[in-house]
Amino acid sequence: MNDQQWLDVFKTIGRQMHAGIAEFLSREGGTVSLGKGAGGDKTFPVDRWAEDIVISALEKIHQQGEAFTLISEEAGIRKYGEGKKVVLVDPIDGSNNAKNGIPFFSTSIALLHGDTLSTLAAGYIINLASGDEYWALRGQGAHKNGSRIRTPATDVITIVAYEASDPARDIPRIFPLIAKAKRTRCFGSTALDLAHLASGGFSVFATATASRAFDYAAGMLIVKEADGVITDLEGTSLDHITVGLERTAPLLASKNEATHVKALDLLSARPEKK
Repeated sequence: MNDQQWLDVFKTIGRQMHAGIAEFLSREGGTVSLGKGAGGDKTFPVDRWAEDIVISALEKIHQQGEAFTLISEEAGIRKYGEGKKVVLVDPIDGSNNAKNGIPFFSTSIALLHGDTLSTLAAGYIINLASGDEYWALRGQGAHKNGSRIRTPATDVITIVAYEASDPARDIPRIFPLIAKAKRTRCFGSTALDLAHLASGGFSVFATATASRAFDYAAGMLIVKEADGVITDLEGTSLDHITVGLERTAPLLASKNEATHVKALDLLSARPEKK
């Protein structure tokens, strides 16, 4: 299978989830934790339901002769043959939103040709509440619902989106950036935050908590293909990161290089001594 064919599989998975998730969430027991997934976070029934759809689709691909490694937040690492390709999956990014009825949660799937983020080949994100789809193939641009998307060229920092899983620790780290924004947003799905940045909704996205590759890999490619920039909070490239289940790096994504330089300058500034 080529990269476009893989992307088509990802779209089929996402659309199946979108078609069924409202009915699933209406069932009794959707907010009861099932324990912890392989990634370390609590697993809810919606996570398990979504991952079952992903695994079922990928097992069919394997039966057709494709070899790859699956790395998923809930199931962990599973090898399907001895191929070099890697499929990174976050079945439900924003499951706390999903189980509480907040319509901002997604499925994020990425294809790599190796075990580092430098080999990202395809990325797909679907907003499971609205059905909006974002995707990118390396070297072929980023798209939303079939239309090409690009980030704005201006370097004005207007809306800054952020995540803070430990607010007391995380917000002080990124506060110099937040303080310079005209508006801020904290929505609860890193994948969708990156997708919205790529489509021009935000100037900058930041999270001080180290994220796992399946949280941001698809969004990383979509941002880059939309002419945006993504690094860690120090400005270091993420391409060298080996994908797995562990947390890897905090994130800083910007709509363009000039904005990214501004954001890095703000984050590196030291408080003035009184």
